[in-house]
Amino acid sequence: PVGAKGGFIIKQQLIPKAGQEPLEAAIMCYKIFMRGLLDITDNLKGNRVLPPNNVIRYDDDDPYLVVAADKGTSKFSDIANSVSEEYGFWLGDAFASGGSEGYDHKTMGITARGAWEAVKRHFRELGIDVMEMPFSCVGIGDMSGDVFGNGLLYSPCAKMLGAFNHSHIFVDPNPNPLVSYKERKRLFVSQNSSWEGYNKKLISKGGGVFTRSSKSIKVTIQMQKAFDLVGKKTVTPNELIHAILKAEVDLLWLGGIGTYIKASNENNFQVGDRANDVLRCNGSEIRAKVVGEGANLGVTQLGRIEYAQVGGRINTDFIDNSAGVACSDHEVNIKILLATAVRSKQLTKAKRNKLLVDMTENVCDLVLMGNYRQSMALTNAKHQSIALVGEHERFMRALEKIRALDREVEFLPTSEELELRIAKGKGLTRPELSVLLAYAKISVFEEVVKSALPDDPYLKRTLGLYFPNLMQKRFGQLISQHPLRREIIATYIANTLVNRTGPSFVNMISELTGANAEAIATAYLICRQIFGLAEIWSSVEALDNSVPTFIQTEMQLSILDLIKHCTIWFVKNRSKTGKIDKVVETYLPSIKVIESGLDRLLSSALKGNSAIDEERYKAHNVPNALARRISHLSPLSSACDISLIAFQNKLSPKIVAKIFYGIGIKFDFDWLRHSTSQITEGDEWEKSVAIGVIDDLYDTQARLTAKIVGTVKTGKIPPTLLNIWVKNNSDEVERVIDILDEVKRASTVELAMLSVTSRRLAMLVSSD
Repeated sequence: PVGAKGGFIIKQQLIPKAGQEPLEAAIMCYKIFMRGLLDITDNLKGNRVLPPNNVIRYDDDDPYLVVAADKGTSKFSDIANSVSEEYGFWLGDAFASGGSEGYDHKTMGITARGAWEAVKRHFRELGIDVMEMPFSCVGIGDMSGDVFGNGLLYSPCAKMLGAFNHSHIFVDPNPNPLVSYKERKRLFVSQNSSWEGYNKKLISKGGGVFTRSSKSIKVTIQMQKAFDLVGKKTVTPNELIHAILKAEVDLLWLGGIGTYIKASNENNFQVGDRANDVLRCNGSEIRAKVVGEGANLGVTQLGRIEYAQVGGRINTDFIDNSAGVACSDHEVNIKILLATAVRSKQLTKAKRNKLLVDMTENVCDLVLMGNYRQSMALTNAKHQSIALVGEHERFMRALEKIRALDREVEFLPTSEELELRIAKGKGLTRPELSVLLAYAKISVFEEVVKSALPDDPYLKRTLGLYFPNLMQKRFGQLISQHPLRREIIATYIANTLVNRTGPSFVNMISELTGANAEAIATAYLICRQIFGLAEIWSSVEALDNSVPTFIQTEMQLSILDLIKHCTIWFVKNRSKTGKIDKVVETYLPSIKVIESGLDRLLSSALKGNSAIDEERYKAHNVPNALARRISHLSPLSSACDISLIAFQNKLSPKIVAKIFYGIGIKFDFDWLRHSTSQITEGDEWEKSVAIGVIDDLYDTQARLTAKIVGTVKTGKIPPTLLNIWVKNNSDEVERVIDILDEVKRASTVELAMLSVTSRRLAMLVSSD
């Protein structure tokens, strides 16, 4: 209520009383805070927004408010939800996730499991399967912690040499993985909050559990070896912790509270965590091969960058531990939908609660797939970080232009700093790419959610896939009525588009075509469907730990080359009013026909190139069918042009394809495009010209195909049509062939030569 002078009056009984128990007082304060939030938040009744009483609003309607439980309030979800129910807030017990009738993150281990998706990828790139092969690690935290406890139970192969929490230091210089795993599990289940509870008899020789309050700790021979303390007879607890943090191990697992790693050019005051000033190390001092950020703020962003620049494998905390937030998002959206079922008497509250339990593992799978693919996206981006450094720079400039990015705030390099890196043959690090990935997703989401794309009928199926299988089966008819359906769809689009194509893809396509994010996302979704990319991606992902990671990355990038070319094609050629389903229905049959007949349509040169790629994949244990399919993606990128020409002339796609690929042989289009794509030296303007030449070559080949096909008026295409046209236009053809021969004889093929040749080829289209 508003007082006479406009101030708020707090009821006396809501104020904590002197002498109250700390927990009781904390709960009362927490309830006051929750009520304060809801007092100024819009509510929802049906589809009608109800503004709060006695509140002047300066923003638009926004009834979406959820509470994230963290640290000290992790057990307060039920308390927050009771206040939500008291206020009649539309979200009910979806207001605060993780309560007694929700998904308990610690029980699920979801945050740690999500972080391990990133850790596993780092190790796969090192040729290590952490579920089968022993690896050494050190960590921050104890077994009672959600992230540390669940994380150190993820693999039975972990050899944990040392760890510390706020009170104790644990040292096991030569652990038996199976024995220590069982003991860690016992501690986790018993919720023993201290390493003091670890069975000392199970610790290897020379180890032990030490209190951080000790004046000194005796250093054993085994500790000297494990933590590079040679010559040290005693150390202080802080010195031992320093040695653990800098240990030469496979993994440093961050599962506790505090910032322990910074950059050399940062001071402790800038870090802002005074309690750990004496323990903090620099990124360049960390010798662990991999850092897993299960906890937040364990490393400063500049510390991550410094560690990555000396060869360390690290993402960021918001990448590694995002599964907890994603799980909460799923819980909220699931409860919103099921609330509709409860109100319509399709479900009781008790049965809703049981359904939530039954769907737990399916929810985990949906969440963890996001972590897997986000980590994969960073691997793909890092693989191209040098080649695409100019593209990344232009994306940052585009964000700065609309004031969506401040490089200094996000610790991203300036243009001058990037030039220095380029001179050293380096691009952005994974931590920096993580930031760009996040900005790319935010940018795409914001544009798409305001557009008509989320309302496209094709995306109704996508909306269903967000929810667990049980909900799809039992409440499929309600999913399309979800109040946040457009936001869910826009989030899906942003995730799949950016994860599969990289942080700067949308900006790059926009630069080339002038298209907005809606048009680019639409074209991408069409490509994904007509080429069956989801199936190919799944096949590649299924090869984890059975083929080298670099082979998987190369296959992913081959798919990306197809996406890039065909996304541009659909942006340029698709009607603005066409629905995705209609376009897919038109092109999919033709694409399948062309793909199935490629072996009979390609030139011997193209077949040879595809065969080389195919055999290379097979040599690395890629299944035959997948190796062949990936190796055919490059020539298949012209299938959209071929299909369109076939539609326009009412011909079989195979007939048009034969002429299209025949033209490619006759005029060396494939050689010209390949030669142009190899031009990676020079400035960004030259690279842009090269991209334009490649695009022009595709366009010329398509227009020449259409012209030759159009010379036949009878509806029947003679097998020798291309030869007939060449003979009828022999003078023009010979001039072009002479230029091609001259270019191919040159000791060095330069961009200017390729550009001139491209223009001369284009003249064939305009010849009579």
